[in-house]
Amino acid sequence: MANKSIITVQDLRKTYGDLKAVDGVSFEVYENEIFGILGPNGAGKTTTLEMIEGLKQIDEGIVEIDGINVAQKPEAVKKIVGIQLQSSAYFEYLNITELLDLFGTFYKRKIDAKDLIDKVNLEGKEKSYVKQLSGGQQQRMSIASSLVNDPKVLFLDEPTTGLDPQARRSLWDLIEEIRNTDKKTIVLTTHYMDEAEQLCDRVAIMDDGKIITIDTPANLIKNLLSKGFKPRKRKFEATLEDVFLDLTGKKLRD
Repeated sequence: MANKSIITVQDLRKTYGDLKAVDGVSFEVYENEIFGILGPNGAGKTTTLEMIEGLKQIDEGIVEIDGINVAQKPEAVKKIVGIQLQSSAYFEYLNITELLDLFGTFYKRKIDAKDLIDKVNLEGKEKSYVKQLSGGQQQRMSIASSLVNDPKVLFLDEPTTGLDPQARRSLWDLIEEIRNTDKKTIVLTTHYMDEAEQLCDRVAIMDDGKIITIDTPANLIKNLLSKGFKPRKRKFEATLEDVFLDLTGKKLRD
């Protein structure tokens, strides 16, 4: 049985003056897939993501999510997507339970804030304000807020940037749980290649506003080795991060 596409991007373009920020990008994302968009700074990753999400105007091209044209029906698209941004601003004097309840009203939904808080491993923080949370906890709160409308597609823009190893590994587990247990499709950007290799079913590698290649991490590595690439020889079978987590534990820190 062929994979069913839930996101279709055709010849997507965005220009700023003479700069072609996104230059003819086309790809598909399958249902229940974790799809990564990788590339150096300025490659066009975030701009591509923001046009797909309906947050930025599309200059040229077509984006459809679950059969809905993003440019023509942005409000319909917003009902079926969740978006976690690199940084988010919240009402300062509402605790995280009150914030999630508020976000639910935006979608005319009665939500179980406690269930969402537990899902993202923030038990005991129900009455905390966002500014009282650690960096990792704030990222998990941001993911909780993006799940309020029970979206079909979840967008994560560099979700683990700046996190310590425990928080980073915990977020990996959460992302995999959201895909495997909740049956969501996830699109993420990241600068961490080990993160993409761990999480993503397929990745698109971008540079200069274009997609260079799309494939599974395993196939991309295999193709590189077939060209005669000789990897740097590792001294050990484990990494220093493995040592760090073994010594300090995987338990999240407040």
